Order: sequence, then C-alpha cells, then structure tokens
Amino acid sequence: MKKLIMGVALAAFSAATASAADLPMQSYKSTPVVAQVYNWTGMYVGVNGGYGWGTQDPLTLFSNRFDRSPFSISGGMFGGTIGAQIQQGYVVLGIEGDLDWANIKGSGTSTPTIGGGLLFPAGIALNMAAKTSAVGTARIRAGVAMNNWLFYATGGAAFVKSSASGTSIGGLACGTLGVFPNCSASSWRPGLAAGLGAEWGFAQNWSAKLEYLYIASMGSGISLDYINSVRAGINYRF
Repeated sequence: MKKLIMGVALAAFSAATASAADLPMQSYKSTPVVAQVYNWTGMYVGVNGGYGWGTQDPLTLFSNRFDRSPFSISGGMFGGTIGAQIQQGYVVLGIEGDLDWANIKGSGTSTPTIGGGLLFPAGIALNMAAKTSAVGTARIRAGVAMNNWLFYATGGAAFVKSSASGTSIGGLACGTLGVFPNCSASSWRPGLAAGLGAEWGFAQNWSAKLEYLYIASMGSGISLDYINSVRAGINYRF
C-alpha cells in the first residue's frame, strides 16, 4: 500500500512539472518612463523688444507752474533683462530688472497757461516735441507654473528718461523774461510699473515671453505721464 501511494505521488509530481514546462515564459515589463517636469528655478538673462504708447506733458520738464498740456506719444523699445526666481510646487516667485532704449515720441502745438490764463498779454505759442528715450524697471514677479508654461503678475519701480524741446511760433520768444530759460529739457523721472505676462519654456534653459506693462512716471508737481507697453522677449536660465 505504501509503495502504491508513493508511486501515485511521483506520477502526479512528474505530470505537474511537465505542464509547467509547457507554459510560455512571462515577458519582463520595464519600469515606465516618468516625464520630466519643467523647472523654472534659476537666474536668467534675456533680451526684449516691443511697442509703447501713452501721454507725456513736455511742459512739466520746464516747470511745475504750467497747466497740464499732455501729448500722445508712441514708438518702439528694445533692451535687456536680468532676473532670478524660485519654484515651489506650482508657485514661482522672483525679481526682475530691465533697461530699454526707447523712441517713444510725439509732438504738437502748446500755448502754456497758468490757472487757465495766458502768460502775459502777448502769450507764447510753441511747437513742442516730447520723447521718452529710455525705460528701466525693477519689479517682483509672482506666477503659477503649468509645466513649461508660466503665467505671472508683476509690479515695482520704474525710471523713465524724458525730454522735450520747443520752438516759438507766436507771441513771446523762448527765454523772454525767464518764461522759458531755454526751449529744451531732459530728466530721469521715477515712477511705478505693473503688468501681466505669460512665458513658455521651449527648452530646459530657454523661454519666450509676452507681457504688458503699465508705466507711470512722476513729473513736476502733481503731473503724471504714462506708457502702455507690449513686449516680447527671450530668456536664458542658468
């Protein structure tokens, strides 16, 4: 009886081993590749260029006593950018500065007044030219990263190089009785900048951006000039 049981068990083991040998080998599955997440952290430098338009009162460069007489200005701008930022999850925080050469200008005829009245009975009429020749900003940026897209808001200080020149066309001449010591003036003026933008990382260290900035510069007295600007740029991140 014992020999019979052992024979049956040996036969069953042999059959099971043969069946297992006939089963196909299971193929090895490789670990899935995880897509690389874009990282916005780092210092960067870049170039930018665009178009600006707004208003400038050339008379404020001569004195704060005249009534407001703003002109429309418009033109191009081009310059460089430097910044640094850090990403934590979806949030990106950073600082950015730029300095642009600009050719944002306009012209018109102005009759300077004080309190709505002419300067002396003869008055003075001028052909005036207003120009913004440089724009610099120092701003913070706060944004939301969606992989290689960054949407941000920005704000901070601005510095605008403004100039004005005039030519007498009627009434008193420039320099008469010290009304206008000369017919040209130029000055750096402080102000504020704020805007929105979007940046696209097209390579791990390269990105392209498009942004809108509103730049308001302080003049003499309570005057306020402003520029709307739309700029595109390319940044390289270290």
